[in-house]
Amino acid sequence: MGALKNLVAAAAVGVMAFAGAASAQDKGLIGISMPTKSSARWISDGASMVKVFQEKGYKTDLQYAEDDIPNQLAQIENMITKKVKVLVIAAIDGTTLTAALKQAADSGIKVIAYDRLIRGSANVDYYATFDNFQVGVLQASYIEKSLGLKEGKGPFNIELFGGSADDNNAFFFYNGAMSVLQPYIDSGKLVVQSKQTGMDKVATLRWDGAVAQARMDNLLSAFYTQKRVDAVLSPYDGLSIGIISSLKGVGYGTKEQKMPVVTGQDAEIPSMKSILKGEQTSTIFKDTRELAKVTVGMVDAVLSGGKPEINDTTTYNNGVKVVPSYLLKPVSVDASNWESVLIGSGYYKKEQIQ
Repeated sequence: MGALKNLVAAAAVGVMAFAGAASAQDKGLIGISMPTKSSARWISDGASMVKVFQEKGYKTDLQYAEDDIPNQLAQIENMITKKVKVLVIAAIDGTTLTAALKQAADSGIKVIAYDRLIRGSANVDYYATFDNFQVGVLQASYIEKSLGLKEGKGPFNIELFGGSADDNNAFFFYNGAMSVLQPYIDSGKLVVQSKQTGMDKVATLRWDGAVAQARMDNLLSAFYTQKRVDAVLSPYDGLSIGIISSLKGVGYGTKEQKMPVVTGQDAEIPSMKSILKGEQTSTIFKDTRELAKVTVGMVDAVLSGGKPEINDTTTYNNGVKVVPSYLLKPVSVDASNWESVLIGSGYYKKEQIQ
């Protein structure tokens, strides 16, 4: 009888161990709402998060809204209905989700803003992003160095492009860049021939490369038929490609007319190829694999009753509250260091770019 008891007890322990193993590999469903597949960057973000979440034992519901705000709202509401444990949201428009996030909070669902700050809602628990002000600083510092502005060279002509005005990050990128460029504009070492400065003038809706190309066409025909543009501040690779197409259309990138300095962001493959061809000058690399790890770490902490690791509690006020944030460091990449940064880290394989 004692032997039978021991056997039953051992079997029970075995069942409990199996159940424990099963639950360790099934921590619940996480909703991931991404803005669009039109940028390779967001595809990479989504894939990285799904991979890390699944490695940690979570199931995921990854949805792309294709830059359609009602579509993103419907997807998020559907995730709430599915009773996801946490929502990770990269918002198309960071001001349109208030009602949905109230619904999430009422259902006990925590919300992490991913890369883009969600504005106007008290129901944003944490924010995982890169140091977006520093992105702009790095872009502008590249222009400063390339033109020799610190050494007193100039004047040079520059045109400014901003991101989408419905994306809070766009203002941080622009303000970071202008913290470097504005003193040179004030001193006359940099001249904006169009006089178009400020996000109300230079924003590019939905980060659309075709919109940037059309604006660059207009700038060149209106202000540069007799003058040369020496630098273009572009906050994102997708815009840079459109800007470069416009420049090439009027003869830049030839022996007679070299390309201006053109910045970018996200180290997308078309722009890396453009950099190696001597067209785009630089980009900013943001390792989305690291951002995925930070985000999953936040989710793990929230669901286990702990506190996520945070390194910024002052910068990101969404209009209702300061959202506790974790900021990762961006890296400037050009033809001199792309191999060590992008290939050395395993982010790309060399044959993808060359």
